[in-house]
Amino acid sequence: MIVEFVQKHVARIYTVAVALLALVAHFAPSIPSALILGVVAAALGTGEAVQRVEDRKTLAAYTGQYRP
Repeated sequence: MIVEFVQKHVARIYTVAVALLALVAHFAPSIPSALILGVVAAALGTGEAVQRVEDRKTLAAYTGQYRP
């Protein structure tokens, strides 16, 4: 059930996580910038994975194989 939810809403979950990261970076200036940059790099890598999931869903929708 949770896996299905994540697969259906992966882009939304990613967006919320990145927005929370930006808020933490803004309101906690004592966090070392190297740590923030590491997390940002990981978020960018995760964004690539999210894009691939969304691309598969789009391709499935075009070919008529997508079942929400």
